[in-house]
Amino acid sequence: MSLRSPAEAYEKVPTVIFNDSAAAAKALAQEVKEIIATKNKAGQPAVLGMATGSTPVPFYRELIRLHKEEGLSFKNVITFNLDEYFGLTADHPESYARFMAEQLFDHIDIPKANINIPSGTISGDQVFNHCRDYEQKIDSMGGVDLQILGIGRTGHIGFNEPGSSRDSLTRRITLDRVTRQDAASDFRGEQNVPHFAITMGVGTILRAKKLVLMAWGENKASVVAKAVEGPMTEAVSASFLQDHPDARFFIDQGASRELTRIKLPWLVGPVSWTPRETRRAMVWQAFKTTRPVLKLIDEHYNEHGLSDLLSEQGPAYQLNIRIFNQLQHTITGWPGGKPDEDDTYRPERARPFPKRCLVFSPEPQDAITGMGGTIDRLIEQGHDVRLISLTSGSLRVPDSEADKFAETPLELASNSVKPGDWKPQVDYAKEALAQLEAKGEFGEDTPLLRQLKGLILRGELRDAAHAVGLSHDKVVFLDLPFYEQGRYRRFKSTQADVDALKKLLLEQKPHQIYLTGDAADPSSVSGITFRLLMSALQACGGEEFSGACSLWLYRGKERALEPHEIDMAVPMSPLQLERKTNALNRYSALSSLEKEAPETNRENARQYDRLGLAEYEAIETFQRWRSV
Repeated sequence: MSLRSPAEAYEKVPTVIFNDSAAAAKALAQEVKEIIATKNKAGQPAVLGMATGSTPVPFYRELIRLHKEEGLSFKNVITFNLDEYFGLTADHPESYARFMAEQLFDHIDIPKANINIPSGTISGDQVFNHCRDYEQKIDSMGGVDLQILGIGRTGHIGFNEPGSSRDSLTRRITLDRVTRQDAASDFRGEQNVPHFAITMGVGTILRAKKLVLMAWGENKASVVAKAVEGPMTEAVSASFLQDHPDARFFIDQGASRELTRIKLPWLVGPVSWTPRETRRAMVWQAFKTTRPVLKLIDEHYNEHGLSDLLSEQGPAYQLNIRIFNQLQHTITGWPGGKPDEDDTYRPERARPFPKRCLVFSPEPQDAITGMGGTIDRLIEQGHDVRLISLTSGSLRVPDSEADKFAETPLELASNSVKPGDWKPQVDYAKEALAQLEAKGEFGEDTPLLRQLKGLILRGELRDAAHAVGLSHDKVVFLDLPFYEQGRYRRFKSTQADVDALKKLLLEQKPHQIYLTGDAADPSSVSGITFRLLMSALQACGGEEFSGACSLWLYRGKERALEPHEIDMAVPMSPLQLERKTNALNRYSALSSLEKEAPETNRENARQYDRLGLAEYEAIETFQRWRSV
């Protein structure tokens, strides 16, 4: 019997942490290549179970590369997809049949007869027979050799929502509201997301010979930890992978952050007590004991597995004071630096003053959501602030909003004493309305409609920016090309995106940059724009401004920073929080997470209070990236 590592004592499924999704995708694609080769030698087809959503996209792109550049053939491969929305035709823009065609099947040499996807249009009285036949076909092929999985925020695999049993089979299922909320951007609003789907059951999935579940980004970290370390439960269907003899999780750094060996490494084994790890342990211990940092005593360290920290850096009183001071030094009312003051213990340097500050917003609402109060503070203190909307955000705008705005010129013209003066606007509006009707509920937006929806969000962003003190001439709309490709999951950045960002940086020569998305899903807008900006900054590496520019990461829709991760905490007064809330109210279509931003800011303040620091109304938080 082999000895389990300390990490395995917590992780009930083998879990491999990769630097990024690209590395994981390459490793998994190589496994697929080997399976195909082994099966070919045996004169048998390779049977692969396929998943959908943004998670497997890097994996599918690597399979395409192997086919086109290394000659990997899929002629002897049979595929079975996990699921399909019920009620969608195969050619619907958001059907999983179309997703698989666009993301993989149209680019490789797999015979169409070898592709199996549940039907979304089977009649209700035939659903049972269809699902039974799907199960039988999998069995007739000898079962699935390798099943690829993603994981939803509810912990689902396939569409096995909370309550799905360990032995469930292929069936029609009602989608959880959280699942429908997560799909809302794809369907242009939650109201358009189907309520039902056909999915392989948990039992069906577990019959596969091998299972690999992929997860990217911090937003998946919590549910990954539940599935890997928690009990097997119907509340988290992915947890049943613990009951499989050859199941693995392939995750990136962001998705690993809630695992015990990452989050609480002192419970797993020896720790190198870096300043960051020390602060992490102290904050965790304070919350665990519900005591402020300065009231921790030796017994608390011993009881919580931190005796080696105490012996290495103690005594407790001095260690407490040191960490308390570190936390206190993160707090500043001068995010741009306080002029003519000693900046030794301040997050941001005093000079130069004022600073040129670029605030990058992946979509038009992100910057206000993540740091609206800090923008207000920077402007109030005299800094030159520009808010850069990196994309048009048009995909967020429902057709109903476009319809409403297109009707406005018609109303104005009909009430004008000179209707002829409105002819250009009327013609534009009529064409927009005609195109809205022609494309239907889920059709592709035309360039004109993308333009119209982008203009709607431009107006909302200008209005929101004005609410936090930013004039319209300080709002820049970059409209990066990758975003204009039609729909989420189809995004593919190019050098043109990097060049646009590089040009802006060379023009502005900023002293400070604010952005988000470092730990996000790499297929998300924030994840893509983060990597693009990193590439642009690298391209500017020889410029004088680059070496002196500080880069601060805020959180938009991503997981809030924990106290030990915070390098700068900017308090907000009740009035500033009110202004931020008013700014957010300028947007017509915010997600539930975005609407909760003011409460997140209040919770940040409460956490600092529980640590024994000053009590504030709200706090926006930032993490230092590096000197560019």
